[in-house]
Amino acid sequence: MFGLKRERTLCVGVVGLGLIGGSMAKALKKYTGHLVYGCDIDEATLSEALADGAIDEAVAENDLSMCDLVFFALYPQQTVAFVRENIRQFRPGALLVDLCGVKRFPVENLTDFCAENGLCFIGGHPMAGRECWGFSGSDADLYKGASMILTPGEHAPAPALELLEGLFADLGFGSITTTTPAAHDSMIAFTSQLAHVVSSAYIKSPRAREHEGFSAGSYKDLTRVAKLNPQMWTELFLENADDLVEEIDTITAHLAEYRKAIAGNDAETLFRLLDDGRRIKEELDR
Repeated sequence: MFGLKRERTLCVGVVGLGLIGGSMAKALKKYTGHLVYGCDIDEATLSEALADGAIDEAVAENDLSMCDLVFFALYPQQTVAFVRENIRQFRPGALLVDLCGVKRFPVENLTDFCAENGLCFIGGHPMAGRECWGFSGSDADLYKGASMILTPGEHAPAPALELLEGLFADLGFGSITTTTPAAHDSMIAFTSQLAHVVSSAYIKSPRAREHEGFSAGSYKDLTRVAKLNPQMWTELFLENADDLVEEIDTITAHLAEYRKAIAGNDAETLFRLLDDGRRIKEELDR
């Protein structure tokens, strides 16, 4: 398997045809000549994917033995359970890649397990999404210009990584970052998960129902990701609770500083806090 080149036609499985998996399947069909096999628990989704041309064939979860490469666009616990329950159904030497938003849990549970069974498991996280879920929201160009994060195990075969890097470039990803599962989860707690927590908390103000005519870009920017999939984000938050709680504590401490300065009519401190934020943002944007 690890000698495969993306130039030859691969059999690629996509398990879970929601927003992320559906977009992966559509991108594979649009930008490569690989054969795409789709697997989903919802028959209506499979029918829609077939009718849309996003997959070449619908397959059952125990019928992925033809696939050289399998993407899992499931929740973390579902991914681990699926692989463990169907470990004998994969082609010997197949490459398995999960696409969920946390990496420690799947990598720690599947890397060695897959290796012991003659398979290669690599964690992945496409940094792309939108405020909807399900196949109906998927898009072949969702990943255009996006970053793909890979968290390979210490002994991941170099040819497997080369195959993925080339494939993701073909699909339009703008960059590919390789890191550890722990570093990924720590950073994602800040760049993604905290933003969803803040947005969800912010929209709960009683004023939110009265905003019409009084809101513009700031309101839209801060509330955009409050329209989330609660089942998915609950699992992602709890699987990364240690890192996320640390980020919540950090922003809570910063908010307390602003509150103290405003409540105390402390213009000097408030100016400094605001100016520090402006300066940091400008430095990051350079």
